[in-house]
Amino acid sequence: MRAVIRTGDKSPETLTLDPHHPEPTSADCPECYIIRSKATALTREELTWPEPKSPDIPVPGLDLAGEIISIPKKAGQFAFKPGDEVYALTTFTWKGNARDITVGHEKELALKPKNLSWEEAASVSLSALSAYQALFVHGGLAPPKSGNNSGKRVLVTAASGGVGLWGVQLAREAGAEVVGTCGTSNVDFVKGLGAETVLDYKKTDILEWVSVDRASRGFDVVLDCIGGENLTDAWKCARNGGKVIGVAEPPDPKKPADGVAQDVQSVWFIVTPSGVQLAEVTDLLERNKCRAVVDSIYELENFEAAFDKLEKGHSKGKIVLKLH
Repeated sequence: MRAVIRTGDKSPETLTLDPHHPEPTSADCPECYIIRSKATALTREELTWPEPKSPDIPVPGLDLAGEIISIPKKAGQFAFKPGDEVYALTTFTWKGNARDITVGHEKELALKPKNLSWEEAASVSLSALSAYQALFVHGGLAPPKSGNNSGKRVLVTAASGGVGLWGVQLAREAGAEVVGTCGTSNVDFVKGLGAETVLDYKKTDILEWVSVDRASRGFDVVLDCIGGENLTDAWKCARNGGKVIGVAEPPDPKKPADGVAQDVQSVWFIVTPSGVQLAEVTDLLERNKCRAVVDSIYELENFEAAFDKLEKGHSKGKIVLKLH
């Protein structure tokens, strides 16, 4: 089978397409589903992460959309059957999904939204789960099914990016008031996702904007998807008792010495696969309450061009590799 593999150090230049990569089998993982990959999404700088590099021959692509070939060989009852169309964020310590045949654990899988293409489905899992866990597991907001977040304010930086666009949509569906930051060309796009206020970072300094009236413009949850100086500013945007959540880097080292409201807490976490949470996202997608956003699609053979665009940044949504 075909697979994109890493043959050297943690850079895109060491990737190559192996046309005869070994297929995974039930003997390799008796508790796994064997799945035919239809599409996988790429994540910026994923090649530098330590977790996905455990296999001897790493394969990128943590997002999966595919069709189940066979169920686990161990005894038991299983939620999925051969022929089911599924999607998932798969375990970081296994090979990724830029290969024709891959594997998934039941706890990772959810049925693919019926109204999405393979490529759209592949764009969802990692980004949506990152935003879901940031807001509802670590951020203290009530999930969308309750919608009980009246009066809560959420700031999402890089709101047009992979995690950011899901942060905006999920916070909106949960009943919070959402402010997003992005570049000039993406302002209308982020408004279309449901942000009540969109700030063009090229024209508006977020700290100056908040300082006009921190009582009304401050935030209960700041979801920072950028890191660096933006993360330092994020601390000063939080209200008393608010939370600063970083998905690009830990917030604590970026905490400024002054200007932070009382009892502001920080959260740094690594997203975990969850078929249960993904099923909630599926429901929102199938009811057209949220939408998947694909920046661009590349055939597997054109992985080099896909990674080149990925590493340049500023994509709107996810960059996807098509396998079917």
